[in-house]
Amino acid sequence: LCVYCLHRLKQVTQSTLIAGEYTMTDFTFHTVETAPEKSKPILEKSLKTNGMIPNLHAVMAEAPGLLEGYQVLHKLFMDSSFDAEELTVVWQTINVEHNCTYCVPAHTAIANSMKVSAELTEALRNREAMPTEKLQVLHDTTLAMVRERGAVSDDVIQKFFAAGYGQRQLLEIILGLSQKVMSNYTNHVANTPVDEPFKKFAWK
Repeated sequence: LCVYCLHRLKQVTQSTLIAGEYTMTDFTFHTVETAPEKSKPILEKSLKTNGMIPNLHAVMAEAPGLLEGYQVLHKLFMDSSFDAEELTVVWQTINVEHNCTYCVPAHTAIANSMKVSAELTEALRNREAMPTEKLQVLHDTTLAMVRERGAVSDDVIQKFFAAGYGQRQLLEIILGLSQKVMSNYTNHVANTPVDEPFKKFAWK
């Protein structure tokens, strides 16, 4: 083998060959003890809040700024003008569109904890129609925001406003999307395994 090939093989140690491409599976999933100093207090808080360190947090801890940024955006989006059903629609619309097999189960559990109806949760997981016209518009607008990378049409925006939403809510979709890009993309590159409590909500 050439020198480059040997170097490349070393880089992908413990990796899996899928469809001719290497998918890395050797990311570090940190504990409080192994995490970089700036990540330790965040993981400690996560452990106290969740009774465990979710694998997403564990892998993000390698980059303290990413972990902190994700946590901050999560709180900001939770404190937005959206109610529990609307938060779930934005989150799960993005998770499903990004095909995140970690976040869809996790947010199913979160939706259950927020008393979101099973009807809505299943509709989102299965790419089915939303139970109300307003939630359908929120879903469609969020999907357009993802697929068009923000360059949504005036028609989409006007339908959003006609449904009873305003400029604040349109901008808050971008806030939720920013949070989900952090988690969905991290899970894709790290192949983050679903945490044990969420495995009963597995999704593909």
